[in-house]
Amino acid sequence: MSDAINHHRRRFLGTAAMTIAAAQLGMFGSAIAQSSKIKSANLPPIKPGTHTSFNALKQIDAGVLNVGYAEAGSADGPAVILLHGWPYDIHSFVDVAPLLASAGYRAIVPHLRGHGTTRFLSSETLRNGQQSAIALDMIALMDALKIKKAILAGFDWGARTADIIAALWPERCKALVSVSGYLIGSQESGKMPLLPKAELQWWYQYYFATERGRAGYDNYRHDFAKLIWQIASPKWNFDDATFDRSAASFNNPDHVSIVIHNYRWRLGLAVGEPQYDDLEKRLAEAPVITVPTITLEGDANGAPHPDPSSYAKKFSGKYSHRTIKGGIGHNLPQEAPQAFARAVVEVDGY
Repeated sequence: MSDAINHHRRRFLGTAAMTIAAAQLGMFGSAIAQSSKIKSANLPPIKPGTHTSFNALKQIDAGVLNVGYAEAGSADGPAVILLHGWPYDIHSFVDVAPLLASAGYRAIVPHLRGHGTTRFLSSETLRNGQQSAIALDMIALMDALKIKKAILAGFDWGARTADIIAALWPERCKALVSVSGYLIGSQESGKMPLLPKAELQWWYQYYFATERGRAGYDNYRHDFAKLIWQIASPKWNFDDATFDRSAASFNNPDHVSIVIHNYRWRLGLAVGEPQYDDLEKRLAEAPVITVPTITLEGDANGAPHPDPSSYAKKFSGKYSHRTIKGGIGHNLPQEAPQAFARAVVEVDGY
């Protein structure tokens, strides 16, 4: 992994997926959604914030979770799985999902573990935030929904999750849209010190490493998340109602445990689970992504992020990068939904 990637790897290190036996693929049957029929679409213009809610959420048992998710579009349309980050939720895609539905896609927007209506099936399951566990959740969701292959698109934790699935299980990923590019990392890379100015951007990571930080995030998660939104998207003038809709998802009973474990695991301050060790070893080698990919970056992203030149060679399939202008910050799909949806449609035609 290049120095540039190492210098920015900590923001969203947490995801990978567990080995899925080939025999499992037989269960998908006629419900498999392929996206080869949709090569281009004229997406209607949309003003960010046009939509404020999804239809009623659905729930499904998948792996160790009962996953809450929103869905838009025809059930037999090509599947697109839209993955949010931290501290955000499914509302990052509240305008993207209907755009994709209008183009004929089936948009699926799950709450990651520790967010919204997603719950663990067992009180005994470790509240694990490491990268391989989160990616495994999405493989399990695809299995539960009988989706053999989907376009994966996301930002922040969601982009890393999509990157990992594309890297390790390309047969499950038709194409990829990843904000801030290649975000796969390792605990070993997390040990590397950065320049002081770069370390300053990770203040919350070190805060979370302390018990005071855990208690502070638990007590002030609303204010904490709002501060991160403001820092990460300094030119996005979101209103209180927009923030509050997402902040409600942080009341999940496992939210604090998942977030704290995620950031402590990155620094080697918390252990993961042994069943993910082999996956983490593979991810530590920074595997190349072979599926068609478009990477995106906002021109006003205030969160730590790698320079596009540092990760371009990590994508060996058809690939392009775009910087989205207009004061677009870290929460790119919510700030620039048409640009994000357009990237999904275009990468489907690669």
